Amino acid sequence: MRSRQSQPITIRLGSHSTAAWVYPGDRQQRPLLMVHGFRGDHHGMDLIAGTITDREVIVPDLPGFGLTVPLDAGSSLSAFVDYLVALRTEIAGQRGMTPILVGHSFGSILVSHLAARHRETVDELVLINPITSPALEGPARFLTGATRAYYALGARLPEWAGRSLLSNPAIVRAMSVAMATTRDPGLRRYIHDQHGQHFSSFADRASLSEAFATSVAHTVTEVADHLTMPTLVIAGDKDAIAPIGPTRAFVAELSDVEFVELHGVGHLVHYERSEDAASAITEFCHRRL
Repeated sequence: MRSRQSQPITIRLGSHSTAAWVYPGDRQQRPLLMVHGFRGDHHGMDLIAGTITDREVIVPDLPGFGLTVPLDAGSSLSAFVDYLVALRTEIAGQRGMTPILVGHSFGSILVSHLAARHRETVDELVLINPITSPALEGPARFLTGATRAYYALGARLPEWAGRSLLSNPAIVRAMSVAMATTRDPGLRRYIHDQHGQHFSSFADRASLSEAFATSVAHTVTEVADHLTMPTLVIAGDKDAIAPIGPTRAFVAELSDVEFVELHGVGHLVHYERSEDAASAITEFCHRRL
């Protein structure tokens, strides 16, 4: 599967450098700033970003993932949000227009908390497979506890052993199998190949463990009352990580929302229904701008 060709760039924020990829489009339109999910990198957004042709799409590797080094401030929610504020400001300065925020999964947590803290400057928001259920509560809390122990052990073991555990191909494949819902064998192979290639491109074990702790400690629902800007929510009704029930309840709390519920797909909308997601984002932006 291929999308449009992207161009790698480096965005410098003081002494920190971000590796990012730009998908070309009309530079008279406001660009999109897409934030990927936990443990992935910019490749996860490739199919959506490459399908949107009416404006530039900028997809960074988050700090600690892909080719971007971790932040000196760590991998807490505040550190990531402060970083994204600076990144968004820098892109706005370079382009002369403030980018539209798009976040998938863990990225949805980051951009929603940014929007809640800076709602006077965030005019719209796009959330894909938003994390609407507390991972430390409910029936999934035992699996979350086991996963937390897995990341903690990976951080404590000697370097070679910890890295081997966290990058173990069998474990990565099991994660991929658990998330995929498509029955298309070619698409399943693509998803597993993407996870196999890029799910272990984290910088180091300590920042990965801290980022995981951040990802399971927060949700978008924490800031629902502050998301008063026009918001597009895209979700799958078979999502086991962010179940559709809590997502529908979250959507019902928002004052200005467009909700696209995709049937028969789970947490991998960005792979399994990328064209539908890209179309929804494009139409949302056209109505807004």
